[in-house]
This record gives sequence, C-alpha cells and structure tokens, in this order.
Amino acid sequence: MSPAKTDSWPVTVIPGVPGPELLGEIQTVIDAAEDADGNPPFSEQTLVELKAADAGPDTVLTLLTYAPEDASPTVGEDLAGVAVVVLNGSEGVLEIAVHPAYRNDGVGTILADKLVEVRGLQGLKAWSHGGHEAAADLAASYGYRAIRELWRMRLVRQAPSSAGVERHDYPAPDGVRLRTFVPDQDEEAWLAANAAAFAHHPEQGSLTLTDLRARMAEPWFDPAGFFLAVNDEDEILGFHWTKVHPARSGQAAMGEVYVVGVIPAAQGLGLGNTLTRQGLDHLHDAGLSAIMLYVDADNEAAVALYRKLGFTKWDSDVMYGPVSA
Repeated sequence: MSPAKTDSWPVTVIPGVPGPELLGEIQTVIDAAEDADGNPPFSEQTLVELKAADAGPDTVLTLLTYAPEDASPTVGEDLAGVAVVVLNGSEGVLEIAVHPAYRNDGVGTILADKLVEVRGLQGLKAWSHGGHEAAADLAASYGYRAIRELWRMRLVRQAPSSAGVERHDYPAPDGVRLRTFVPDQDEEAWLAANAAAFAHHPEQGSLTLTDLRARMAEPWFDPAGFFLAVNDEDEILGFHWTKVHPARSGQAAMGEVYVVGVIPAAQGLGLGNTLTRQGLDHLHDAGLSAIMLYVDADNEAAVALYRKLGFTKWDSDVMYGPVSA
C-alpha cells in the first residue's frame, strides 16, 4: 500500500443520511467496486439505512474522501472511498468501499483514521465482503481479527429453456400448506415468524417493519417468489423468500435463496427442505441457471443441507472485531 497524504485527501464526515446527490456518487463507487470484485462492498442493511429518510446521526455515520488532482489516475475530484457505520446504540458495523481506480493509495486507512478521530472504534465490528487480503491487513493494523465468516454458496444447473414450466409440488405435513406472501396482509405475521426463527441471528432476527417495507419497495421484490408454509389457522410456520439479482457487467442474472426460516415449534417437520426446494424450482423455472445463498460457515446443519442440494462454497465475507471480542 502506497502512503497517502491525508492533508491532500480530506475526509468529509456526515452524521445521518447523505443527500441525494452524494448518494448518487456513493452508488457510483459501490457499483464500480461490485463490478471489479464480483460482490457488493456494502451489506443490504447498510444500503437500506443509507436511503432511509428518518435515519439520523444516531443511526448512520458516513465518511467520504475525494481524490486530489495528483492522485492516480490523474482525474481528480472523484469520490475515491466511502466508509459507513450503521449504529445501534453504543455498537455498530463499519463497511468501507474504495473505488478500484484509487486502490493501493491508502484510502481505507485515511477513512479509518478519520473515524478513529471523530468517533473511535469502541463497539464497532467491520465487514469485508469477499474477504480481501487488503481488508485483513487493514483490520490487523487496528487490532482487529476475524470473528465470523459468512459463506456464499452457489448452485449451477441447467434452467428450463423458457419460463412457465410446470412446477413441482413438494409434500408438506398434514395440516400444512404452502402459499405465497400477500402484501398488506402478511407483514406483521411474517415479522413475528422471522423473529422466532432467527432469535439468535445477529441481523436477520432483528428486522423491523420499516426494514421489511424498504425491501418490498425495491425493484427486485416479487411476492410470487416469497413462499410461506402455514397451518390450518393460516399461521406462518416457515418461509422461503427468494430474490433475483439482475444481469450486470456481462454476468447473467442470478437467483438467491434470500432467507429460509422455520419457527421453533415447527422444526423437525422437514419444512426447511420443502420450502427450499420449492423456491429453487421457482427460480429455475424463471430461467435462472445459477442460484446463490449466504450461510454462516459454522452452521454445520445448514451447510450440510445446502451441499446435499448441490450448493458449493463460492466466496466468503469476513467480519472483524477487536482482539478482545
């Protein structure tokens, strides 16, 4: 890493959500990083918080640094790097994105140093999406170590030649049926089921109605790919929410096993397997050959299930925390 002069790479600190113009510049950096790395530099929740109109300084802290005129490449005044901290009381999660054109210029260090100056690192963990070596080195320089690994697994198989192919109906236990999510009806019930299914999950289990509605407002949301397992009283026992990532930068569109969950009272009935297979068929019937998912590396049961279904490890995200964490 070549040293950068911090006085020529000034950092702008923005408590709360950046304005629309800055959000556009940030999105440009995000897109460039994703095109270069094959995965997004920020988690979905961070992107939700950046766009949330009611997010204040207690929720989001954004740091920006622009390239000076003498930086390489010599274009100058480009947004070179972005650091975003999503806060939850005294704790938070840090993510940094550096434009590919300005890597190896110490941009990540500049942003981290400024964060230490204006807030400190107390209570913060940090994600590296893709587990980059440079991120590991940066984390180590601040006394951080890897504390969690999130795998991306991928399944590739020949999709039907056209959409509309007849789907399989997978068996469900007596008194259980599968249906799809109904907007403006199922939100509260699904949130309760999700919280129960992911009571010990650090992100998924804490989703709020605002978080859910933000995702439902995204262009990718499709209730036809959001499967629910319900009992005779129409209570949600399990779910499989699928997602489609559009084609970009020469890469074909890809499906995602976005989230699969079963409430504790319904575990052991085979609903996770049934819901997963139903969602996979839905994605393949839509013409998608590749399907991916995220799973914690130490979740042996889930990894074993996905391997049985044909998924293999593709990439990983690494969370860093203080050595004492």
